[in-house]
Amino acid sequence: MTIMSLALVLASLLALSRAPAVSGQVEQENRYLCTAVPLGKDPSCPLQPASVSSGTSQEEELRNTVMQLRETILQQKETIVNQLGTIKELTYKLSRCESASSDDSGSWRNSKDTMDDVPRDPNETIDGLGKTMQSLKDRLQNLEQQQMRANLSGASFPNELRDLLQRRLGDLESQLLKKVNELEEEKSQLYNETAAHRQRTENTLNSLMNRISDLEKGNTGFRSPEDFKLSLPLRTNYLFGRVKKSLPEMYAFTVCMWLKSSASPGIGTPFSYGVPGQANEIVLIEWGNNPMELLINDKVAQLPLSLSDGRWHHICITWTTRDGLWEAYQDGQKLGSGENLAPWHPIKPDGVLILGQEQACRLWPQQDMVGGRFDATQAFVGELSHFNIWDRVLRPIDISNIANCSSYMPGNVVAWADSDVEVFGGASKWPLELCEDRLFDN
Repeated sequence: MTIMSLALVLASLLALSRAPAVSGQVEQENRYLCTAVPLGKDPSCPLQPASVSSGTSQEEELRNTVMQLRETILQQKETIVNQLGTIKELTYKLSRCESASSDDSGSWRNSKDTMDDVPRDPNETIDGLGKTMQSLKDRLQNLEQQQMRANLSGASFPNELRDLLQRRLGDLESQLLKKVNELEEEKSQLYNETAAHRQRTENTLNSLMNRISDLEKGNTGFRSPEDFKLSLPLRTNYLFGRVKKSLPEMYAFTVCMWLKSSASPGIGTPFSYGVPGQANEIVLIEWGNNPMELLINDKVAQLPLSLSDGRWHHICITWTTRDGLWEAYQDGQKLGSGENLAPWHPIKPDGVLILGQEQACRLWPQQDMVGGRFDATQAFVGELSHFNIWDRVLRPIDISNIANCSSYMPGNVVAWADSDVEVFGGASKWPLELCEDRLFDN
């Protein structure tokens, strides 16, 4: 019995030594199959091939499964890497859009404050944002296609990543719509402001053109012939006005006018009348620190008038050859009177009546020569209007009514009219509603 057992063990060892290695194992390892041999069987009998074939097919199936899993894992890893790259690219695109939006908005608002700097066309910005949105949508479509391929291959597409991309895309669409609305509002506002500015500019230009046309026509657009003023802004020897009419021989007169001046010292010479051989036939002058003076035939009377406060004042001077009586009125009130001013002297005719200059330095009989030969220190600086001369002494009530704008009495010798006054050397005539202007000054 013992001998038989030993024989069986030896047969088993011999069979094991002859058994080949199982296919599919690693070369460094050796595997052996042990098979129990019943009593009475030949120990050298070969192994059953069915069991070996069954083991080999199972291992092949397991190996194929492992390879498929490995390929799936690698494909899913590649998909995740691509998705992470897409997320980074989308984040970069979003930051660029936000920074570009803020830069465009700032430059747009800064450029609206100037007329010369025109902002970039809003349509270009909108087109750029639209292209960015289209690119993002294409990216999302590619990701969806990757998801479909992953589903077909057995890999799952992360829902969290898809939701994140959808939220990012929704935020970008909201920002795009908001930006488009802001650009449209700013474009409309800029258009309205430009139209309003253009209208104001056109109105101003039209007003200037109308004013220039009036000046070119010689100021014929005054409301009435007497509603104008003579402006003498500088103290020069060439800036003056001249009355076209001359004076007849007179034995009495009243001269009235409106004056406005703030010149110092002295307002100068509002008017002077000279004849050949006598430049100071009639002169009204205030020069230096001297009071206002009336000269008739070189005889002088000082007048208690004060006119250099820069306001409109109405003054009237009356004179008669009988005893040389004179009176001085300011703003309708008689402020002074006297006598013996060139008594029994008749005012000589056919002289020259100058507004704004004193004629003592002119060469006679060349008094009709225009310009020059005046004394600049005695020139009148200011504005003058409603210069009228009568050949009689007006009543105090008449003078008061004229000064108070209660009535208007044109002079019967010289009446203030646009067509009768010439200007030289830069003197100008301007429209004037005297009573309204005086009320405004007061």
